[in-house]
This record gives sequence, C-alpha cells and structure tokens, in this order.
Amino acid sequence: MQPAFSFPEIAIIGGGPAALLAAQRLAEAGRRVAVVEAQNTVGRKFLVAGHGGFNLTNAEPAEAFADRYGPHAAEFRRFLAHFSPTDLRAWALDLGIDTFVGTSGRVFPRPEHKPADLLRAWLRRLHELGVQLHTRHRWLGFAGATGLRLLNEVTGEETEWHPTATLLALGGASWSKTGSDGRWVPLLEQLGVQCVPFAPSNCGAEVAWSAFFREKVGRTPLKNVALSCQGRLVRGEILLTDYGLEGTPVYALTPQLRAALAAGTPAYLHLNLKPDVPLPQLAEKLRQRRASQSWPKFLAEVLRLKPPVPTLLRELVPELPVDPDTLARLLTQLPIPVAGLRPLEEAISSAGGVAWSEVTEGLMLRQRPGTFVAGEMLDWEAPTGGYLLQGCFSTGAWAAQAIRRYLEMKNEKAGW
Repeated sequence: MQPAFSFPEIAIIGGGPAALLAAQRLAEAGRRVAVVEAQNTVGRKFLVAGHGGFNLTNAEPAEAFADRYGPHAAEFRRFLAHFSPTDLRAWALDLGIDTFVGTSGRVFPRPEHKPADLLRAWLRRLHELGVQLHTRHRWLGFAGATGLRLLNEVTGEETEWHPTATLLALGGASWSKTGSDGRWVPLLEQLGVQCVPFAPSNCGAEVAWSAFFREKVGRTPLKNVALSCQGRLVRGEILLTDYGLEGTPVYALTPQLRAALAAGTPAYLHLNLKPDVPLPQLAEKLRQRRASQSWPKFLAEVLRLKPPVPTLLRELVPELPVDPDTLARLLTQLPIPVAGLRPLEEAISSAGGVAWSEVTEGLMLRQRPGTFVAGEMLDWEAPTGGYLLQGCFSTGAWAAQAIRRYLEMKNEKAGW
C-alpha cells in the first residue's frame, strides 16, 4: 500500500448526477475536488435514463412536486427549495442545453440535444473548474477517522486518501451494470450505520395469467385507463405482458403494492377502463345492450372497449354480471391480483438505502463526521417523470452546501 496523502480537500465517491453536481458546486466555491468512479466512465446511469427520452425534471408546482417523495416530502421540500426544477433548467442552459416542457409536464432537452451532449458539456465544465476525475478506481472502505481506501483497478495498486470531507454518492441497487450495485452497504454497516434493505421501485407487477391469456394477448397496451391501489389513483397507459403489467401507473403504485405484499394481505390493482365516464352514465350505456348482442361486440361498438379488453374480463371475471349497475362498477374497479414485483435488477430505481435517522439535516453521517451522503444511497423513492433525477440533483446540491459550511466551521475552529 502506498503512503497516505492529503490531497484532495474533498473526495466524492461515485460518478452519477448527485456526485457530479456536488463536485461542480464545490469547485465553483473554490474547493479542490476529486471524483472517484469505479466504472471506466462517469454518468453511465445518467445516460441510461436518457434512453427513454431524457426526462430531466418536471414542471409540476413545488408543493405537489415535493409530495411525490411520499414519507420524505418534508426533507425534499427543503432540497427542492435549494435546487429547484427551475434551477436545474437554468443549470442545463448554462451548459448550452435548452429545455422545454412536454404536454405531460415533463421537462426534456430540445430535440437537437442528446444525453451525451449534456454529459460532454458538463464534463468540460468540471475540467475547466479543476475537478479531477479518477475512473477505474474502486472505493474499498474507510481508513481511520478521515481516510478512504481506494483500489486502482488498472494498476492493481491500493492507496489511501485523507480528504477533509467526503461525499458518498454511489447510487442504489438497480441497474448494476451502470455501477449501482449496492456493494457499499456492508462498508457502512461496519460503522454501525443502519441501512434499509433494498427493494424494487418503479417496476412491473407480476400477475399469474393463464396460459391461454398469455398466448392470446401477449404484449398489448391499454390506453387512457386508471389504476388504483390502497386509495391512490394514477392515470395513464399500461402494458399487458406475459408476466403481468408494466407502465407508468404500475410503476407509480409500486410503494403501495410493496406494502400490501409485505403485509401478507391480498395485493390488488384496481383497473378503471373508462375513467372519463361517470359511473351512472356508464351504467346507462350498459342498459342499451340488446339481448341478441354479444358482450364483446357491445363493448367494442358502444364503449370502445376493444380487444384485448373482452379477453381480460374473461380472465379476471369468468362470469360477467348481467346487472348494468354491477357491471359498471366492475368496469371501473376491475380487480387484478398481483403476485409480486419484478426483480430488483429490472427495476428503474430502488427503495432502501441509508436510513434517514443516520444522517444530519445536512446529510452528514452521524457515525462519521465529515462524510456526507447524497442521491439514491439514501432511503427514498419517487415516480418516474423527472422526479428521480431531480431528487438526485437536489440532494447533491444540498450536500455540497453542507460540505462548504462544514469546511468553513473547521477553518474557523482552526483559527484560519
């Protein structure tokens, strides 16, 4: 092992959006910063997020935006006030990347800008600010009160760094090929830091379809529907798959499904096939069916519920009720039994990570002063639609501010 050295002043472990934004803001404040990334490039998960259209953030009003973080809305209200969606758009524009608000409120770069364009511009800015990037360097754990053990995976050499402050931003446990593999958990648990077990978030739901249904339906979308679970309703488009259901409404309800599955109670998604038609009006339409008219033909012609809806109804309710009022309620609350969630590796994001009780308001580990945490390492989750990336950016900016204050206090105590 090579001897320890004191540079850099701030070490940031991880190369995702939380890490890189913190590095930028600290370097802009005149601090010496080095970013350590185990992969051969930084921003790998950032680029993966761009494959679905590169949804950076959302234009939703601030109060509703914070509520998207569920039980941690209060914490994120502070983070978002410090680095808001408006701030994120201004940051991108400063890098030469203009953005626009889509019809759903999601914020995207202009079509001429690709995800790699933004990352390249960002890395140029970091280089101009003097931020050092050390790729193919893996964090092995702590050394003493302030030290970090690092492995240079190119040379096989192990070194120790002793920065004044450290930011850990190693991601959660989904998309392990990008580096978010959760291997850091034992290193923190050795310090006595409590970590909540990882669980899939924003993922598909498993349904035990019959072989007939899987063969006949395959992968088929259902548009303009609504799903509900445990009192929460989400509208959008879902996809029937061989294993169950996918789609934004399904992803948004994974916290509720996970809670129901963990409690051992039946976990159901309730599907509203006609969310724009009031229940009495729907029942009145159902009364128009002639006795000679088949249900599949009637549903297709009068209610525009075309295949695969009749097959789905037959799968979930073998005998449809003939009473129009009962059938109307069924069409607006069709129960779909969920057997489980898709594996963590397939999930867009993960729940779990460092428990909030383990960090101060500034996101510093209580068990290790001078070491901070940001991004998906913390135990939070949010739906897709820009909320995940915004959460990473905002926690990174918040941690950077806390690190600056921490260093200023240390300097004051030292009489500098």
